[in-house]
This record gives sequence, C-alpha cells and structure tokens, in this order.
Amino acid sequence: MRQFIDNILPDDDRKRKWISIAVTVFIAGVLTYLSIYKLKQYGIALFILIPLFLGAGSTILYGLKKGITKKQALQIGFLTLGIFTASLLVFAIEGVICLAMAAPFGLLLTLLGSFLGYAIINKIGKNAVQMMLIFIAIIPLMAFAEKDIKPVLTPVVTSIEINAPAQTVWKNVIEFSELDKPTEFIFKIGIAYPINAKIDGTGVGAIRHCNFTTGSFVEPITVWDEPRLLKFDVIEQPAPMKELSFWDIDAPHLHDYFVSKQGQFQLIPLANGKTLLEGTTWYYHNIKPAFYWQLWSNGIIHKIHQRVLMHIKTNAENTKSKTI
Repeated sequence: MRQFIDNILPDDDRKRKWISIAVTVFIAGVLTYLSIYKLKQYGIALFILIPLFLGAGSTILYGLKKGITKKQALQIGFLTLGIFTASLLVFAIEGVICLAMAAPFGLLLTLLGSFLGYAIINKIGKNAVQMMLIFIAIIPLMAFAEKDIKPVLTPVVTSIEINAPAQTVWKNVIEFSELDKPTEFIFKIGIAYPINAKIDGTGVGAIRHCNFTTGSFVEPITVWDEPRLLKFDVIEQPAPMKELSFWDIDAPHLHDYFVSKQGQFQLIPLANGKTLLEGTTWYYHNIKPAFYWQLWSNGIIHKIHQRVLMHIKTNAENTKSKTI
C-alpha cells in the first residue's frame, strides 16, 4: 500500500499538495455521505473524527515522500478543511447556518489533526499509511456504534416578571396574536421563530398550534390548571430552520434530529400583584457531541422563549392598563 501511494504522489511539491488534498477531501466526502445518508448519524464520527482526518490525512499524504514542517501541516490542513466545506455547500449537502455552527469545532479539530499528522510523519513515518487506513476504518465504525446511544431529554427554562395578575396573563398564554418582526440576527438568517399561537377547545385535550415561520407545532394540552399551569405534549413540529444556501437544501438533520417533546407555561402569583411566568421546553436531539450542540440549542430556545414571553408580557400589561 505504501508503494502504491508513493507511486501516485508526484515529487513536485505543488502537485503533491493538491493531490493530497483532493484524495483526503474525496475520502472524507464518501465517509460523510455514508454517515449522514446510510447510517443516518450526525455525531462524533462526523463532527470530530472527520475534521481530525481532514487535517491528519492531507498532512500524512503530503509528508510521505519528503517530510513536512508544522507550518506546512497547518497550511495544508486548513486548506483541506476549506475545500471540503465548500464542497458541502456546492453539492447541497449542508447549508451556511449549520456549517457556521460546526466551524469552531471543525477548526480546532482540523488543527489537532494537522499536528497529529505531523507527529505521525516525523515519529513513525514507516507506518504512516497504516495509521491513516486505521483512522479511515474507525470513522464508519464509530458512526455505526453511535446508533445505539439514546438521546437525553433536556429542559430549557426561561422566566419573566409581568405587571399583571395571573388570570390576565393566562388569557395571553393559551393563545396570542401575531408577534412583531424579529430583530435578532439568528432569526433573520433562517432560524425558525414563532409567529402566533391558536388553540382549539379548552381544558385537557384541547389542541394548541404554535405557528412558526417554517410550520406549526401541534400541542395537545395535558394539564390545564387555570391560571397556574398549562402543559402540553408536542406531536408534530416543523423544521427548526431554513438553511442558507445556493440551493433548496432539505438536509436530513432538519427532520427528527432536533425533537421537541413537551412544553409548559407556569404562572406564579407574586406578593406585589405581579406574575412570574416561566416557559419550559423539553427536547432532545440526535446530534453529537451533545454538550457542544446543546450550547447552540439551549441558546436558540432561550431566544424563542424570550420572544414569546416578552410578547405575552406586553399584551397582558396593555390589557391590565385598559381595565384600570
């Protein structure tokens, strides 16, 4: 195998660099397609091992014949990452938003991968090809193993104090009129945001529709404790975003990878006649590593909560002022 690779890698530095990058991007592309579309996994294999491979693979291939410096390793690693990222956009595999979210992780891991490739070339150069092949084999194996990891339900709680009694707040919780256009950057670039909420019926079993820019959350009421607690399940939900892209992207992660399961509004009367309103969403996602993606998910859900709670606050306080 070493002899075969030596034969396809030219001695000319420039040609060897571009062939090393092309081979690495091609292998990473095949592994990405396998992970997403065949194994249906957005996880450690995709977001950790593939960026490591982009840095390590291109560095090893380039350095096989003549060695490589740390500076060259970093340059070729990040160039490989850039071309791979551009390929995901061009071939409509991913959009700008998700790539931007993954960028901090991707940049760091490609950096580490480049250093790993440099170390392999300079410490165990004779076995560098075997190490790269083992690395390639581990990626689909990890994606396959991840299928058995169960997601964890995560609660996100946001609260606001409203200068109105609980009964007035309740009327604006169960359904509310159209919200103003968002000013937040994340909503302007494609993250779905709430527009209004409607409810059919009253009490347990009523169906609430929280309408977003990408569709509706269908929420059958499970607890109706007026005016203290409204709790509901989520049985249908729209895509969490509209991807920014040259094409009309319908990536698999837009369906059933971010899953909202339950929600509630809790109204707590305060001694000063005001009401503390808490909104909670329980969700899970099938995207790993969970700790990293929860930073994004929790932040976005808080922004959505704040948008809704602020609208309820404004409506409830305006209603109160009209009755005084």
